[in-house]
Amino acid sequence: MEFYCATSIYTLLKMMAMEKSLEQLSKKQLNLIKLLYTRHGRKKSGMCICEGLRCCEELFHAAPELVEFTVCCEGVVPDFITSDEVYVIPKHDFEKLTATVNSQGILAVTRRPEVSNDKPEDSFILALDKVGDPGNFGTIMRTARAAGLTELWFTSGSVDPYNDKVIRSAMAAQFSMNLRVFDSLDSLAEAARSNGYRHFFLTDPHEGQSLYTENPLYEKTVVIIGSEAHGVSDLAGAKRVTIPMPGNFESLNAAQAATIFIFEYVRRISS
Repeated sequence: MEFYCATSIYTLLKMMAMEKSLEQLSKKQLNLIKLLYTRHGRKKSGMCICEGLRCCEELFHAAPELVEFTVCCEGVVPDFITSDEVYVIPKHDFEKLTATVNSQGILAVTRRPEVSNDKPEDSFILALDKVGDPGNFGTIMRTARAAGLTELWFTSGSVDPYNDKVIRSAMAAQFSMNLRVFDSLDSLAEAARSNGYRHFFLTDPHEGQSLYTENPLYEKTVVIIGSEAHGVSDLAGAKRVTIPMPGNFESLNAAQAATIFIFEYVRRISS
């Protein structure tokens, strides 16, 4: 009976979607989709675009109430869609809407989640300082979410976390994490202290204590990752920490470095 009910709901959704295919997306909706590929459009509307099967599935799993409407290519109406406003359009029309070269036939127009001001509960805060590369920013967010972190803090000058490329790189982790932006590292540190985080670590490719021997690295601290181009900004009272590189290579990229720091935390809590 349970299987029958689930199948019936899926069938009903597909029928509803096919009915929507007889309608045209309104000019307002088409203009909105176009605007959401720009930072100005996302900021003005408070909305963003989520593309791809896995990203949209994560979005519907984490925050289905945020979805305004979904557009699917003919033949692609996944069973995870729970909204009733679904538009099915021909493939050649869908490809005109999407920003990806090889689209997976689905995009969702969604509201950005509200930032919570509740007290953070993570053992440490991962912070990004002016990380401008969408791939790095998104990969770091996805890795942090995989490690069980619920907060990601960053400074202005970083890429928009609701950029469509960041969402794809993060696999839509934006919708299940709390993202807080600050004007500077100083204002970020002030907010961290007010929430009980007392120690700050600046990641550095060449200087500082090894992350493997820095014992209080994840005990109510803030670990700050800088951009590849400019590194991390100075912060009074912060301690530098590094990843040992016996190969004497110049540096790792920001996403690689962040992954090592994040999973050293996982190793410690798992030991």
